[in-house]
Amino acid sequence: MDLSPQMLKKLATMKMPFGKYQGRVLMDLPEPYLLWFAREGFPKGELGALLELMLEIRINGLESLLQPLRTR
Repeated sequence: MDLSPQMLKKLATMKMPFGKYQGRVLMDLPEPYLLWFAREGFPKGELGALLELMLEIRINGLESLLQPLRTR
């Protein structure tokens, strides 16, 4: 799991580019949506890696790592 500052910052600022939650910041995606990707397959590339990382953070209760990085 890549917990680099750059990856964490992207989770707190990058928006979902497609789908039901298009436009929502990745750290705000609901857990059932992330679990759906885990079952069906994460997208290729950086987005998939970020979604997988977000699920791991959520499962392990580490969301507090992202709160200071959130842009208002």
